[in-house]
Amino acid sequence: MKHIKKIATYAAIGGFGAIVMAGLAGCTSNEQGDSLEEVAQKTGAFVIIEETANGAYKILEEYPSSETRVVLKQLDGTERVLSKEEMDKLIAEENAKIEAGTSNLTNPNAQLSSGGASLGETILASAAGAIIGSWIGSKLFGNQNFQNQRQTAYKNPSTYTRSADSFNKAKSTATSGAKGSTKSGFFGSNSDSKAASSSSQSVGG
Repeated sequence: MKHIKKIATYAAIGGFGAIVMAGLAGCTSNEQGDSLEEVAQKTGAFVIIEETANGAYKILEEYPSSETRVVLKQLDGTERVLSKEEMDKLIAEENAKIEAGTSNLTNPNAQLSSGGASLGETILASAAGAIIGSWIGSKLFGNQNFQNQRQTAYKNPSTYTRSADSFNKAKSTATSGAKGSTKSGFFGSNSDSKAASSSSQSVGG
């Protein structure tokens, strides 16, 4: 997968390389279970959002991680990690729109796929939104219009599919680990954990 090197670089900076790399292994999984939002709340999420036009954004990549991070790729080519304060502010602003009935995420007539959503909308549509915006509750995650609209916030259908598969894989791996050993944690076995740790160290240099 062409994005592995780029994501590994971000992972090393964020200090959660091993779990991000474990999420990459889930690209072929199609297991059913908890929704993406539910799994994200349990595992955390690493999200890359790309600015596609002035004020319009799309989800470029996302995978499970031990910490929730949102990386923004801007039109001028610069990339940065959004702070918690920035994300909280954006989510609060979007929540006000949801309350007022003007949010594109819950409006059945909205067309997010045409040019991209706002940054706040895109964060809420991502797996990170399930964590950062969890306090919004059923206003969003139980809304059918949101479920329909959120997929259009991704760069393309394959991006959404990769995301869903990786979070399903994370859930499966965590469940297997819990059954196998109380010490196995996310990776399912002590040997896997050591291998993942070694991988993380090599990524970090």
